[in-house]
Amino acid sequence: MLMISESTPASRRLGRRGFLQVGALGFGGLTLANLLQLRAQAAPQGRSQKSVIMVYLHGGPPHMDMFDMKPDAPAEIRGEFRPVPTNVRGIEICELMPKLATVADKFSIIRNLTFNEYLEGHNPPLVYTGYYNSTAKPSHRPTFGSVASHFIGKNVRGLPPYVAFDGMDTKPGRSTHSLGVAHNPYCPSDKNSGLARPDGVSPLRLEDRGQLLTSLDRMRRDLDGSGGSMQATDAFASLALEMVTSSKARDAFDINLEPQSVRELYGDAGSQFLQARRLVEAGVPVVTLTANKEPDTWDKAGPWDTHGNNFKTLRKLLPEFDQSLSALITDLSQRGLLDDVAVVVWGEMGRTPRINGNGAGRDHWNEVGFGLVSGGGLKTGQVIGQTTSGAERSVGTPYTPSNLLATLYENVLGINPASTYLNFAGRPLYVLDHREKIRELL
Repeated sequence: MLMISESTPASRRLGRRGFLQVGALGFGGLTLANLLQLRAQAAPQGRSQKSVIMVYLHGGPPHMDMFDMKPDAPAEIRGEFRPVPTNVRGIEICELMPKLATVADKFSIIRNLTFNEYLEGHNPPLVYTGYYNSTAKPSHRPTFGSVASHFIGKNVRGLPPYVAFDGMDTKPGRSTHSLGVAHNPYCPSDKNSGLARPDGVSPLRLEDRGQLLTSLDRMRRDLDGSGGSMQATDAFASLALEMVTSSKARDAFDINLEPQSVRELYGDAGSQFLQARRLVEAGVPVVTLTANKEPDTWDKAGPWDTHGNNFKTLRKLLPEFDQSLSALITDLSQRGLLDDVAVVVWGEMGRTPRINGNGAGRDHWNEVGFGLVSGGGLKTGQVIGQTTSGAERSVGTPYTPSNLLATLYENVLGINPASTYLNFAGRPLYVLDHREKIRELL
């Protein structure tokens, strides 16, 4: 629940006996009004009308068991699954993803992504920021969504610019670096209780509380003469109140407002995918999620970390993933949103081409992995790059996470990756140091 903290000026204006409780989106002691004020001070206005949904397969998905199958390789490499044809001639994917096979014309598979910039295990910051960073330390670069929040400054009233369902760490400095906590994502709870009015508080009563706050501020201005700064605070407090008094944000998260047929299209495991579609349709620029109901935090290995149970785990994960992702792509397309919404799917690495000594698993493999991109006005219905006969590494020069992020920044969100922001020392940093885009997508 969003509470005007006792330590904030707004709470002191309400008096010592109570707080103005108007919903969720609090970050520690930071109120939503504070967050909105910080964001407006920091973020230049942009013109982008597009959005990105990033699906993070936490743990490192096995490329050769999903989108880069090698049916002619020895059994210890090709594994237990077989490829099936898609609706694009010459493109095959895993047999456990038949629904995705019917919409292959609406996505591109990048088979030559390398994650060789780091040597340790799971490293989500590499795909979220484009830079290697130990998950045990604060990030030295802001995440993709935080950068979008900073540069786009999209004027979406009543909605956050960056929503994360992926269990990422949102401690100050952890995901935003020097951009500040104003650009942390909103991480909703399962029931989204924070966007509802407090029990027993009617819309009229909540409006009365807002009017009371305005009256107290006006009295304070008359006394201290600080009209300019107080008026600014009033404006941001009003925006915070709007997020709760308006149904826009609450409705955007509520999949129960969807017809039963649409909810069935996504399936039980696809609720976050459906919420992501509702959010971008409402105007949220960036939504990130994991392809599993209960996301792990960055510091833990996710469900796609299949060292000893690769094939058993995939028999459960892939059908759910297949239904959820194909539903999202189909739904966006049918609503005429696919050109304005890019969907990107990837993990932090691939997995070893050769099945390990346990006989049932695949270990970490940084040399090569895959990415899937749909929509956003990018070219689809193709395979980009190729790997060696055993899926060990790329043939030719590989692409990196930075290349894909550069493409999303500039060609989808309209953010020049050569733009700069100031670090903690006041020195400019590029959004991305390596800004070559994936040319086949353009």
